[in-house]
Amino acid sequence: MQEIKKNIYWLGIKDWELREFHGHELSTHRGSTYNSYFIKDKKNVLIDTVWYPHKEQFEEILEKEVGGIENIDMIVINHSEPDHAGCLGYIMAKKPDIPIYCTKHGVDILKKHFHKDWNFNIVKTGDTVNIGEYDLVFVEMRMIHWPDSMMTYVKGANLVFSNDAFGQHYSAAGLFNDEVDTCELYQEAIKYYANILTPMSGLIRNKVEEVKALNLPIDIIAPSHGVLWRDNPVQIIDKYYEWSKEYHENSVVIIYDTMYDATKKLAEAIGEGLGKNNIKYKLFNSAVSDSSDLITEIFKAKGVIVGSCTVNNTVLSSIAAMLEEIKAHKYKGKIGAGFGSYGWSGESPKIITKALEDAGLKVVLEPIKVEYQPTYEDIQKAIEFGENFVSHMK
Repeated sequence: MQEIKKNIYWLGIKDWELREFHGHELSTHRGSTYNSYFIKDKKNVLIDTVWYPHKEQFEEILEKEVGGIENIDMIVINHSEPDHAGCLGYIMAKKPDIPIYCTKHGVDILKKHFHKDWNFNIVKTGDTVNIGEYDLVFVEMRMIHWPDSMMTYVKGANLVFSNDAFGQHYSAAGLFNDEVDTCELYQEAIKYYANILTPMSGLIRNKVEEVKALNLPIDIIAPSHGVLWRDNPVQIIDKYYEWSKEYHENSVVIIYDTMYDATKKLAEAIGEGLGKNNIKYKLFNSAVSDSSDLITEIFKAKGVIVGSCTVNNTVLSSIAAMLEEIKAHKYKGKIGAGFGSYGWSGESPKIITKALEDAGLKVVLEPIKVEYQPTYEDIQKAIEFGENFVSHMK
């Protein structure tokens, strides 16, 4: 337990060993935290819980730090996903009359998670609850990133409990952003946004504008994962706004899968063509790359060039999966192209091209392909392909 503002405490758990999240979908190389908070006021308020595998440890924390579950007067659930609300059933089994404050969608989802009809209190944007010295002000954050998501502003403390927004899967030695490596922090913050929030970028942009219009004084942003923002906390709000607006770093990511290196040789040659024109690029073999890290690199890139050899009249499985990820993330303002190699049928470049178009990327070049191993002339054409791609970057 650590005091973060007068009578407001962090009650979280640091999971140093966590390496995968959302099942096995998201890599978490630096672990994560489950941030719960407690306000000691005329009413003692618990803000969110932790992931249910840690329920016994969480009860020990509540027992030691706040005198046990019986001392909780109300609970705010900003988001009903199990990594935040997972211990709610455990708590309510011991004190079933605690009032729970959440959105209407929050009630619907919590009932379906726990199959209980507890003392729910539905709140919407602008609703306020006085707890003594402080007032809690609720702001709905629908689809950032679930229908029930909201944030809670503590009036009088200038503190925002933002839940998933502005968080990171990052277990660090310090609790606040001025106590950790800034490079690591932003690596994890952009990875979190790229993998989880990118499809909601339009909503995020509108919500940031709405929140800024409220002119709330903010001293601390306290998310439900990772470190808290107290040194210039608005910096992460500004970053979210920047990331939500067709963000790119004028770079290219080349993604390929290969069996006997023919497609790899083309990828390297295309990269050479980009590099000759001072365009920064990265190459990734999708079969051996961490997909969450790769999605982050795609998010940062302006151009996405994808290649595969042809097997069974289609692309290799890792490329098929990555093309589906690209489509699911609904990227805006990116350009793309396809390439590949083949032995006797050669469908992969056309399949890639169509998939990129279906994903909303602007395909700027006709795909190239080579039969079996590329010749010197094929390599030169691939270099030229990269150079031609550069002209569309501008």
